[in-house]
Amino acid sequence: MAEKIKLVAVSYLNTIPFLYGIEQDKSLRNQMDLSIEYPSLCADLLIQDKADISLIPITEIPSLSYSEIIGNHCIGANGKVNSVMLYSDCPLEEITNIALDYQSRTSVMLARVLSKFFWKIDVDFENTQEGYIDSINGTNAGVVIGDRAFDLNNTFAYQYDLSEEWFKFTNLPFVFACWVANKDLSQEFKSCFSKAIEQGVNSKVKAIEWYQEKNGTSVDLDKYLNADISYELNANKRKALSLFLDLVSML
Repeated sequence: MAEKIKLVAVSYLNTIPFLYGIEQDKSLRNQMDLSIEYPSLCADLLIQDKADISLIPITEIPSLSYSEIIGNHCIGANGKVNSVMLYSDCPLEEITNIALDYQSRTSVMLARVLSKFFWKIDVDFENTQEGYIDSINGTNAGVVIGDRAFDLNNTFAYQYDLSEEWFKFTNLPFVFACWVANKDLSQEFKSCFSKAIEQGVNSKVKAIEWYQEKNGTSVDLDKYLNADISYELNANKRKALSLFLDLVSML
C-alpha cells in the first residue's frame, strides 16, 4: 500500500470550503492523513518535513528549500477581512508596543510592514503566548487573527483591519495563506486535490450546512466566506504576494 500523503489544514472558519471539498472526495481523502492546526504550526510541520502539503502563511514560503504552490486557491481578501485585526485603546500614532499573535506568521509580518512603510510608526514588537490578549491596554496594542477576532470586535476603542490597511497602502488584495508542497507530488494527486478544493469553494452553501451540522457557530458564515474571504489565487493576488514578500525582505 502506498504511503499516505500528510496534509495539514488551518483550523479557522475560513477553511470550511476547503475541508468540505476534501471530505466529499472519498478517493482523495483515502490518499491522505489530514490534521488540523493553527497557521504557524501548519508552517512548522511543513518546514520540519512532518507534512507533505499544508495551508501555510505565505511569509513562510521562503523558509522551504523546495516549495510549490498547489492549485489556484488561497485564503485572501479584497480589502476588509474582519478576522485579522490590530486592537488598541489608543490611535496608531500613540501606540508604543504591538503584541504579535503567536498563532500567526503572515499577519504579524503584515503588521510590521504596515508599521514601517504605511503607518510610519516606531513601535516595539513583542512575541506572545496564550493569554496575551489581556495585555492590550493603554499604549499596548495587539494583533489578533482568526476566529478569536469575532469575539473582540467593539471591545477596544480602536480596531484596524490589517487587510483593509494593506489595500489602502497598495490598492491590492492580500494573500494570507496558500496550499504549498515541500516536495514534488504526483501530477495525478495535485490535479485531484486542486479539483476538490475548487469544488468546495464553489459549494459554499453546502459547505456551511455541513459545518453547522457538525459544529455550529454564531458567526455569519454566509457573509464571512462570501464577502470577507476571497479564495481565488489570481494574477492580482500573486502580484500582491510578491510585493509583500519583497517588503518583508526589506524590514
